[in-house]
Amino acid sequence: MFQKPPAVSSALRDSSQNGIFPIITEFTRPHLSALRPYRLGFKFEVEHQLHKRRTTKLTTRICASYNPTPKSPFRRQESHPQNVDLPEILTKKKKKPYPIPLKKIKQAARQNKKLADKGIENPLEPPKNGLLVPDLIPDAYALLDAWKLLIKGVAQLWHVIPLYACSECSEVHVAESGHHIQNCLGPTSAKRRSFHSWIKGSINDILIPIESYHLYDPFGRRIKHEDRFQFDRIPAIVELCIQAGVDIPEYPSRRRTTPIRMIGRKVIDRGGFVDPPKLSSSTNPSSLVDLDTYGATMRIPPPLSSEIPRIAQETMDAYEAVRFGVTKLMKKYTVKGCGYCSEVHVGPWGHNAKLCGEFKHQWRDGKHGWQDATVDEVFPPNYVWHVKDPKGPPLRSALKRFYGKAPAVVELCLQGGAKIPERYKPMMRLDIVVPESDESGLVA
Repeated sequence: MFQKPPAVSSALRDSSQNGIFPIITEFTRPHLSALRPYRLGFKFEVEHQLHKRRTTKLTTRICASYNPTPKSPFRRQESHPQNVDLPEILTKKKKKPYPIPLKKIKQAARQNKKLADKGIENPLEPPKNGLLVPDLIPDAYALLDAWKLLIKGVAQLWHVIPLYACSECSEVHVAESGHHIQNCLGPTSAKRRSFHSWIKGSINDILIPIESYHLYDPFGRRIKHEDRFQFDRIPAIVELCIQAGVDIPEYPSRRRTTPIRMIGRKVIDRGGFVDPPKLSSSTNPSSLVDLDTYGATMRIPPPLSSEIPRIAQETMDAYEAVRFGVTKLMKKYTVKGCGYCSEVHVGPWGHNAKLCGEFKHQWRDGKHGWQDATVDEVFPPNYVWHVKDPKGPPLRSALKRFYGKAPAVVELCLQGGAKIPERYKPMMRLDIVVPESDESGLVA
């Protein structure tokens, strides 16, 4: 039962002697949570009658309040699920989903339009205003070094670990022999009953080459379709590192000291257009071979048998470093990707080369449908079937639901003797026992 505090009781006694008639008109017990500490209170009203036609109401409200519980200084350990679904294969008959919700894109566009109508410049911060982010320059150099080490490690493991690729589709398999899963979508798959046509795989089947145009000034003139051959095509990761602050003499880049200014979508001050400098004869193009996968298996010899586990672990660590570095740089630097094909462009806006040949490209005159790119578009994981016993019997279609998948580099390093991170194990379904073919129908 609720009891009035002594201070309130004395106040009510004094008010009744002076002609003030107190009336407790409302006491509402608040809805409290068991997870929050509260201090309870009450509400009462006092009526002071001075004249018959005039009444003065004095109201005092005391509300319940709570003090938020401070956060625990201990960080919870990330828990990984036991099994996760295999990656979804997007259909090519429609556009890719937007990485950023369309509602937020429209909201930002309306905000920029309001500022443009008022003649107010966009508040741009580095690197959106053309300046470098000093804190990300060491990360860009670390990413480039990890990319070189990844190419070298995959090229070495390619010599000792068998790799197969389908000659009709993009399927890749890491094992002693190709699998027998009937999921080929090539042009002649009907004649083979969707069985794959296996050939010896290459390094480009593990590290899918994603290239981008190198721009001396990303905020300068856009690349036109008729001028596309005047620009070099280099790996998108290398171009991302260059724009983030890495200096490569063969691929110069403009370093601004004053920011650009924009009103809406129009650049009002970019410091003028500057032509790229001509390369001097002292530059050594042979130093660029480590940045690309082209010819890597020819110039890198196979390793010794005793060094395979160490190389596999270094390659696995380099793969994680590359993925972490690309994710970190893409949070600041803009990378555009086509919503219909695999084209990627590193810069604030895409190019105008008419090279898209995917869904409804006739309606767009071959132009790309640019949108914000994802990490998987710049650095594709290229998932392959996980094989628990590479020397065992090949995988079969009847048991496909019991098999797991992993990125091609992870599967290659795992068979080389490396320890893989925990976040890849749920998709690989390591805890599932693959039954025999005649027992698969008895499994729930």
